[in-house]
Amino acid sequence: MRTLKALVVGVAMAVSIAGAKAQTQPTQLTVMVFQGVQNLPLFAAQTRGFFGKRNLEVEIKIAPTSDEMRNGLAEGRYQIVHGAIDNAVAMAEVAKADIAVVCGGDNGWNQLIVQPGVGSVADLRGKTVIVDAPNTAYALQLYDMLAQAGLKKGDYQEVRMDVNNMITALSAKTVDVMVNVEPYNAIAEADGLAVKIMNYWDVDKMPVFMAATPDFVAKNPDTIVAYLKAWLEVARDFKDNPNKVADAIYSFYTPKGYALSQETFRKAMSFVDVDPGFPGDLKPYMQQQAEILLREKKIAAIPDWSKALRPDFMEKAKAGA
Repeated sequence: MRTLKALVVGVAMAVSIAGAKAQTQPTQLTVMVFQGVQNLPLFAAQTRGFFGKRNLEVEIKIAPTSDEMRNGLAEGRYQIVHGAIDNAVAMAEVAKADIAVVCGGDNGWNQLIVQPGVGSVADLRGKTVIVDAPNTAYALQLYDMLAQAGLKKGDYQEVRMDVNNMITALSAKTVDVMVNVEPYNAIAEADGLAVKIMNYWDVDKMPVFMAATPDFVAKNPDTIVAYLKAWLEVARDFKDNPNKVADAIYSFYTPKGYALSQETFRKAMSFVDVDPGFPGDLKPYMQQQAEILLREKKIAAIPDWSKALRPDFMEKAKAGA
């Protein structure tokens, strides 16, 4: 959405719960997100104990595909899922999910990273571009940017790849360009493998959405509100304690084999601006993106946004924060 306000990224949770209520059995949630910046606030909240303060016990799952997110939500294997616009539209249309809250992209979370020597999007003619298979919204935006630069399909080679493997492919020089998120972009730049030529933020804020089924929402309204209050708390933590947050999330990536220095990681985290909300101009954006996905045959019908969008939960969370 070209006019969408700066929304926010990811996921979050926190704040204390008082008295006898804190002694009750914790509410268990299984939350699914895509690998990358979307799960950074989730992991920070879990590591820094914000879930427990809201009497929530959250298990975080990393989504292998968009289909798994939609099917798992519809089948009740996940109570809450977080995804990009194409996931949100599909979940509302296929899984009949309520979109209970929105958070958006940060000011650099999805970027076009290229081998040194490529100066602009127009220079991608004849190059090999890798994108993350599940994130159809990003791919559609990429096609739009390439088309605006005068490139059509066939002028470049597209390769689908998981974000975890993109840096290896870039290092091996088997690809020229990657569309990726932090902290992978910062790693590639720090290692001299690539340079940034554009930020998706300049084209679209690419909001991230939280969705839950109408049945879960109807039966667990207090849990939804508590979860969103935790989001609001972790957003404050990102702003007030950036170094502590970075250190907490750093421990998530280093065991995966990335040669990631604290300095590089903190640079990556500087692009992440967590600010959960439910912007008033969301519905036109959802409609616009749904029409694109319908044209591309990614969905069978456009959802009824008057039913799918639920700003009331965020309003309650903010009122009691």
